[in-house]
Amino acid sequence: MSDEGYSIQELLVLRKLTVATSKLLTEQMKEYLATLAPLLRPKAVLGDYVDSSTKEAARGADRNFKELQSLYEAVATAKPFNLPAELKPPIEIVSATLEFTPLEYSHAANAGGQDKTVTVTSPLTWVLNYSGFSLGRLRELVSDRSRSGKELKEFVLHYLVLHVVISRQKGITDILNALHFPVSANERAPGLGELPITYVRSSISTIRPPDNVIIESTDISGRDVFEEVIDIDDIVKLRDPLKDRLIQIVDSHGRNLPPQ
Repeated sequence: MSDEGYSIQELLVLRKLTVATSKLLTEQMKEYLATLAPLLRPKAVLGDYVDSSTKEAARGADRNFKELQSLYEAVATAKPFNLPAELKPPIEIVSATLEFTPLEYSHAANAGGQDKTVTVTSPLTWVLNYSGFSLGRLRELVSDRSRSGKELKEFVLHYLVLHVVISRQKGITDILNALHFPVSANERAPGLGELPITYVRSSISTIRPPDNVIIESTDISGRDVFEEVIDIDDIVKLRDPLKDRLIQIVDSHGRNLPPQ
C-alpha cells in the first residue's frame, strides 16, 4: 500500500479489521495451546532432571539436559546476564503453564524533520513463555542494577527450558505450522544477548505503515504507541500445506487435478 493509501480514515478501517482478526486468531491460539500444553511441560522432555514430587521418565532426557546445560553456560554467563555458569540437576521450574503476549518493540520514527520513538505492537506475532516470566519483566530485571540474581536466573532458565522443549517436540511445531501458526524457538531480542526467545506467528502478517503515518497517528492520539495493521493480501495467499504436498505427489505421477 502506498503512503497515500494510509489516510486516517483508511487507517481506522484497517485498525478495526486488525482488532477483529486478532481477536479471532488469539482465541484459536488459546485453544490450540491448551490442547498441546501437556506435551510442552518441561518434565515431558527433561524427565526427572526437573525437581518434582513425582517421577516421570522422558525419552532422551539425558541428552536434552546436557543441551540445556550447554545453552545455559553459553547464554547466562555472557552479557547482559553475567550469571554463574553452574546448573545442577534437578532444576526447579516455578511455572509450566504457557502464556503468550503480542510482541512489542521500540521504533525510531522520522518524517518531515520530526523524530519520535514509538512503542509498536505486532498483534499477530506472540512471545511464548511460561506464566510469570514475561519478556517485559525480563527487560526490567536486566536494566535494574539492584536486581535479584536468583530471579534473573529463574527467567533465563525458564526461557532456555522452553527453547529446549519446543526444539525437541518437533511434532508440536509441525502441528502449529499446519494450523497457520508457525513457531520459531530460536529468535533473539534486542538487549537480551543470545537468549533464545520463542515466537509464534500467524500466517496472516501485520505491517508497520510509513513513519509519517505513525507520527501523525500518535500526534492525534497523544500517545507514543502504535499497533501494526493487518496485511489483507495475506488472507488471499493462505495455503494449505497438506494440499500443497498432495498436489506435488499428483504432479510427480504425471496426473493433473480437475479444475476447480
